[in-house]
Amino acid sequence: MEHPTVLIISDDSDFSRRITARWQMERIVPAFTLASGALWPRFAVDTLDAAIVGELKRDLLSVVLEPLHSTGQPVFFFCQDAATTQLVRERWPRVSILRQEENWLDVLVLVAGEAVHRSRAESRARAAELACATLDRQAMLGRYMLEMRHSLNNALTSVLGNSDLLLLEPGSLSATTRAQIETIRNMALRIHEIMQRFSSLEKEMNVVALQAERDSGKSYAAAAGN
Repeated sequence: MEHPTVLIISDDSDFSRRITARWQMERIVPAFTLASGALWPRFAVDTLDAAIVGELKRDLLSVVLEPLHSTGQPVFFFCQDAATTQLVRERWPRVSILRQEENWLDVLVLVAGEAVHRSRAESRARAAELACATLDRQAMLGRYMLEMRHSLNNALTSVLGNSDLLLLEPGSLSATTRAQIETIRNMALRIHEIMQRFSSLEKEMNVVALQAERDSGKSYAAAAGN
């Protein structure tokens, strides 16, 4: 999975610099995207894992916070004004409001870092769910193919048998017709070979699964013995 990305929006360059410098002291440091309130609309929000927003002019609140709030990703907004704080809490309840008080950098990095880790974990979980759903659909298709192989083999046997009977009477067929029947017979043989491979794969997978079950049993017994 790609490296986590944190967006910092502020017209105060010192605000962004202090946050990035403090985060460099942590074990895991995200990639930072820096923007001002005026430039913010140029950035896509769907690639962010968290956003940190400094003090904003009131007319930029909706421009910045609305798209960030809609993503569901963690957003941290620094605000000292009581009226603005109340407005943000009412309109964008998922935005976390912080103040630049003593040790605010430590608190921000701790809380935002955990939020980023959680966001990445949720992304991995969603990706795993999608992968499992895809595997379930493929497994269902595989089971259906295995269940239908006998019916398909019966149909192939009929095709091969009838094509062989037609080819036993060369004088009654034109060269073109004979070539077409031979093509039908050869394609039927190829399909038969593919179905045989499905059967072989099923046996191989059953052997692997059985061996894995035995190994698991041995490991459990060894652990119980200790």
